[in-house]
Amino acid sequence: MTDYSKQTANKDIYFNLTKLKEEVYSELMQNILPFWSEKMKDSENGGYFGQMTGKNQLVKNAPRGGILNTRILWTFSSAAFHLKNEAYLKEAEHAKEYIFDHFFDNEFGGTYWMLNADGSPADTKKQIYSQAFFIYALVEFYRASGNETALEKAKELFSLIEKYSFDKDKNGYFEAYSRDWVLLDDVRLSEKDANEKKTMNTHLHLLEAYTNLFRVWKNPLLEKQLKNLINLFLDKIIDPETYHLNLFFDENWVCKSSVQSFGHDIEASWLLDEAAVVLGDAETLQRMRNEVLLVADAATEGLREDGGLMNEKNVETNHLDSNCDWWPQAEAVVGFFNAYQLSKKKSYLEKAINSWNFIKENLIDRENGEWYWSVSKDGQKDTLNDKAGFWKCPYHNSRMCLELINRIK
Repeated sequence: MTDYSKQTANKDIYFNLTKLKEEVYSELMQNILPFWSEKMKDSENGGYFGQMTGKNQLVKNAPRGGILNTRILWTFSSAAFHLKNEAYLKEAEHAKEYIFDHFFDNEFGGTYWMLNADGSPADTKKQIYSQAFFIYALVEFYRASGNETALEKAKELFSLIEKYSFDKDKNGYFEAYSRDWVLLDDVRLSEKDANEKKTMNTHLHLLEAYTNLFRVWKNPLLEKQLKNLINLFLDKIIDPETYHLNLFFDENWVCKSSVQSFGHDIEASWLLDEAAVVLGDAETLQRMRNEVLLVADAATEGLREDGGLMNEKNVETNHLDSNCDWWPQAEAVVGFFNAYQLSKKKSYLEKAINSWNFIKENLIDRENGEWYWSVSKDGQKDTLNDKAGFWKCPYHNSRMCLELINRIK
């Protein structure tokens, strides 16, 4: 196994990066994508099965979440687009057909949160976080296929979000609505979240979705709102003292959390940079470039000695979740590599490579495919949480591979 952390001190960085690119390409093509196309695809009823346990047991009757399905659509669409692969485009078509047939609410607009295994609606709420992922995935499918209907659906979702969710008085976006677009009392994404009106997480993935949509649709309102989202991070969400992201807010943007999420810090550092680049506004880009390296630096506070990025820290209670879930590791690779590209500092490159080494040594399941959910500080792999499921999707890890494939020339 190649130890890049030692090699980066050498002059031949090009060789190191070439090997890194080869390894992530192999991981994508031989492990991640085959797992989803061969083990999770429901060829009989359409779409993809909703769960495989951490012990590799397929649960065919599990509910099917919108997050899982959109991330599958995005993954195969992005692989098809960037790698010019027709087989992956067919997988994306399979995912798109199921989404079109079952997830869209043809009466009230928007998309459902969750379906039963038979494709009927199980939870019809309109979580804005989820609507954002539908935009993100539909645009990527359009980029891969040229399917105009997918793009129109993405535009419709953008209009609905702006109509119902955007706070015209205090700025930002509210979290969750009933099927007919009435603001809910309980707006949480999951039970571990605070029940607050506005969250970093939803705003981050709206930014991600609007960035992708603006690549293909230069709409003036979209441009205005994408710039506004960038400025919300600069003015409201990034803590001006620590440069960590604050996570939860009331409707007046008063911070209601004391947790630092290291994975979201490093993910935001490169997504914000990408958004500013796609927006194309020189002033916004310069302002953002001054911030993203500070956010990436804040994320380094969560690095373990073995290269893993810990989940989070509560600064009020001083509780530290030292487990390393799969997705912060993938985002660390991209975020630190992006910081290296911006700054040319080898220390960021070393962190990116150390993160990849940590993934190889601790998270990749070479026998059964995909990645484990997490690994503890003492090296125990998590087989209690899903291998594939509502939140365990081929998005963070496949995107990591594709980002490096595209960034390393």
